[in-house]
Amino acid sequence: MTSRERILSFIEGKKIDRLPFVIKWGPWDATHRRWKEEGMENDDDWKTLFNFDDYYIDVDVNFGIYPPFKETIVEDEGDTFVVRDIHGVTMRKKKETASMPLFLEHPVKDRETWEEHKWRFDPDYPGRFPENWNKIAKDLKNSNTVVRVGTYPYGFFGGVRTLMGAEAALIACALDPELIDDINSHFYGLWEKLWSRVFEETRVDDLFIWEDMAGKQGSLISPKMFRRFLTPYYRKLHDLGQKHGVRIFSVDSDGLMHELTGLFVEAGVNVLLPYEVQAGNNIPYLLSKHPNLYAFGGIDKRAIAKGKRAIDLEMKRVKSMTALGRYLPFPDHSIPSDVSWENYQYFVWRWKELIGKKD
Repeated sequence: MTSRERILSFIEGKKIDRLPFVIKWGPWDATHRRWKEEGMENDDDWKTLFNFDDYYIDVDVNFGIYPPFKETIVEDEGDTFVVRDIHGVTMRKKKETASMPLFLEHPVKDRETWEEHKWRFDPDYPGRFPENWNKIAKDLKNSNTVVRVGTYPYGFFGGVRTLMGAEAALIACALDPELIDDINSHFYGLWEKLWSRVFEETRVDDLFIWEDMAGKQGSLISPKMFRRFLTPYYRKLHDLGQKHGVRIFSVDSDGLMHELTGLFVEAGVNVLLPYEVQAGNNIPYLLSKHPNLYAFGGIDKRAIAKGKRAIDLEMKRVKSMTALGRYLPFPDHSIPSDVSWENYQYFVWRWKELIGKKD
C-alpha cells in the first residue's frame, strides 16, 4: 500500500497491511546538536535512517498572514533577545535553550487595531499562490502522500490567540464577542475562498486546523464559548470539505483534551492530536466514549529519556492502545534534549517493531 492508501484506509476503518509508521515532530535544536555529538552522522538521520512512511504534504499556498511582518530583532539582551516575528508578535526568547518564549505584545488589542491588521488576511492579495501553481497542483493530484491544507498558527481560537494573546482573546470572548465574530468570520472567508480554489484544481485529503487551546487543567474556554465561537465555522469547513471529497478533518491542540474532544467531534472533526501523556489524556477512555474519533500521537516522549526498560514499558502500553483500533501512535510532541541518540534509536526500532514495518 502507498502511504496515502494506508492512512486513508485506516481512517475509513478498512483493512490495512499494517499501521502507518509516521513522524510529525522531530528533535529540538538542542536535541539535534546533542545527537550530532553522540554519533548521528547526517542532519536528517533522525528521520531518514528509520524509513518512516510519508505523513502528509502541505499545499504550498499561503493560507495565513500575507504579507507577513518582517522578522526583526528588537533588542539583544545577552542570554536572551526580544524579537518581533512574522505574525507581528513581540516576544523574549532564550538564545541557547529551547523553551517557550515570553510573549510581550500582540498586534491586535481592540477593534481599531484589528481593522489596521485585517488587510494582511485578504484572500485576493497577490502572491498567495506560487507562480508554478499549475505544476504543483498536478503533482499533488498524482501524489501517493496525503495532501493537507491548513496553516500554523491559525484556527478559530488559535488564530485569535495569535493576534491578541490568550488572555486578551478570552476577555474579548466575554466582553467584546462581536470582535471575535468579526475575526473568525474573516478567517473563514479567507480559507473558504482559497481552499475552494485548491479543491477545484487539485486533490486534498486533510483539512488541518491548529488551536492549542488547552493546558494541563483542560480547556481554556467553556463548552458554551466553544459552541458560540468555533462550532459554526467548523461545521461550515466540514461541509465544504465533504463536498470536495476530503476525508480527514484534523485538529492539533496540546493539553488535556477530555472536555474538548467531544466538542470537536460534534463539530465534524475526526482526527485529534497529539494527546500529550503528561497532560493526563486517557486515549482508551476517549476512544470508547467517541466512536467517530481517531486519536493520533500519545507516545510519552518523556519515557525515551529514561532508557530501554522505560521504553519497553511505554511500547507495551502503546501496543494495548493500538489493539483498540482508531489509534495511530507517534511521539506526543518534539523530542527534548534529555533524550540521547542511543535511546532515540532504540525507541524508534521498538516502535517500528510494534507497527510491523519490516524494512
